[in-house]
Amino acid sequence: MSATIRVRAIRGATTAAEDTAEAITDRVQELLAEVMAANHLVEDDVISVIFTATPDLVSTFPATAARASGFGSVPLICASEIAVPGATPRCLRVMLHVQTSLDTGDIRHIYLHGAKGLRDDLPG
Repeated sequence: MSATIRVRAIRGATTAAEDTAEAITDRVQELLAEVMAANHLVEDDVISVIFTATPDLVSTFPATAARASGFGSVPLICASEIAVPGATPRCLRVMLHVQTSLDTGDIRHIYLHGAKGLRDDLPG
């Protein structure tokens, strides 16, 4: 019997050490690699990806980093997070829409570096 394939959303976040294209690219690529590995995904499983960045990150688009790491045929979009006082600085967030046989409770959401405590209510 084959597993049922469903559309699921997977969240993740990380922080960049500084606002440079290299720092943002490194952290976005690391985050995507961890999300993909933890959830046993390949690029063809990914329907679309939404990135957000806090207003203090302006050196490059997170989608540019994703394209450079192999997400060439996946629709990607970037947006700016709202500037909430006291929010985690230099934070990059992602939400991937994927096709997977994983149940909701088996999805691994990935939070790295300074973003580790953002969603400690989610399994990771």
